[in-house]
Amino acid sequence: RHKNKLWQGWIPFGVQPYFNHRTITSSLTCLFFFEILVSMENSSDQKKSSNLKIFVITAVIFFSAGTFIGFGNRPEVSKVYGLENKENPLEEKIDFSHFWKVWNLIEEKYVMPNPKLETKPATPQDKVYGAIKGLVDSLKDPNSVFFLPPEAEIFENEISGNFEGVGMEVGIRDEVLIVISPLKGTPAELAGVKAEDKIFQIDEQLTAGMSVDEAVSLIRGKQGTSVTLTLIREGVEDPIKIKITRGSIAIPTIDSKWIEDTFVISLYNFSANATDLFRGEIRKFIEQKKKNSKLILDLRGNPGGFLEASVEIASWFLPAGKVIVTEDFAGKREEIIHRSKGYDAFPKNLKMAILINGGSASASEIVAGALQDHKIAKLVGSQSFGKGSVQELIQVSSDTSVKITVARWLTPLGHSISVEGLTPDYKVEVKEEDIKEEKDIVLEKALEVLK
Repeated sequence: RHKNKLWQGWIPFGVQPYFNHRTITSSLTCLFFFEILVSMENSSDQKKSSNLKIFVITAVIFFSAGTFIGFGNRPEVSKVYGLENKENPLEEKIDFSHFWKVWNLIEEKYVMPNPKLETKPATPQDKVYGAIKGLVDSLKDPNSVFFLPPEAEIFENEISGNFEGVGMEVGIRDEVLIVISPLKGTPAELAGVKAEDKIFQIDEQLTAGMSVDEAVSLIRGKQGTSVTLTLIREGVEDPIKIKITRGSIAIPTIDSKWIEDTFVISLYNFSANATDLFRGEIRKFIEQKKKNSKLILDLRGNPGGFLEASVEIASWFLPAGKVIVTEDFAGKREEIIHRSKGYDAFPKNLKMAILINGGSASASEIVAGALQDHKIAKLVGSQSFGKGSVQELIQVSSDTSVKITVARWLTPLGHSISVEGLTPDYKVEVKEEDIKEEKDIVLEKALEVLK
């Protein structure tokens, strides 16, 4: 009778179905007291035994009540069930209690405002993904992105070159989505999209707060379908709406031509085959070299590409060992210095200019910055885009990944490309009438500088 009575009394105070170190301690303590009570059943001194029983039962009640209250005030993370790996692995003490408190509040209180909508309630895994996305977004770096399962697959296809769309590079500047450059001969260029156009709207969706990768996923699509962009263009008062029919994107890489005694190489991207094509153009320049030949490298609208390609191309103009670019990891690991391979095919008195604009980014800025710092070439045009950071794509799980900035590009003289891009030695402002009259005043200025 006493055993049943004590056991039934212990269950409510012993915090019922929750079993952790507190409830185990409570259980062991109650069992200890239970053994005392049983031993008192056989005691010869009934009065002392009765008084001791009252004391023990009172102690059990107070101890169990304290355990229950303490359990109710346990850390928020201890109240979360069904999640694995909740522990904080960092040495630095970070207070996660606010996070888990909000998690528990959502579990306990949140009600879908309109359950008739097709939106499914967020699963615990959805909430974890949302938290990770918020963590990456807190960096305020448009180039660092967490990819959910469908987005990860799309991005993998993009970097492998398998995509259809409109053919333009986009980025974020001052928290505004902007066209870095429409690629030559693509639907975007043919429809009239210009470098440095601000993208205000994609179809019916406003771009405020949108990441680069979110914008790309909306702009790209199957060949033959269309997308409407609402653009803000400097010097144009009203927004411009352009409807573009998507196509299969075949990106051109290189062109060249002679203008009197000046050889002009137009490089449109730093793709895997750019180095071989550039080598062919350099050979053409050397073989066809005229008296007092000069060279112009046109990197306007070139959004970049492979680092290796930029190092190869810059190596044609620099002695072996000269610094081309430095990867700065902000002290998290030793910096990596990329040096010239020393092809150095030209005499030091070669007259050379590089054309840049707001569409020149990444690998374009590496080459232009290296040749400017080493005084090999003069830069002509307008400020470059300023995409001077290195991203690494890291697998988080089997179907999610994160693209995160891991380093900054520094020119040979230590200038951070990300801060403000490259400043040309000769600034040229292109006006709307120049474009309408098809005047290339930047090229004209370069030819004048090289005389």
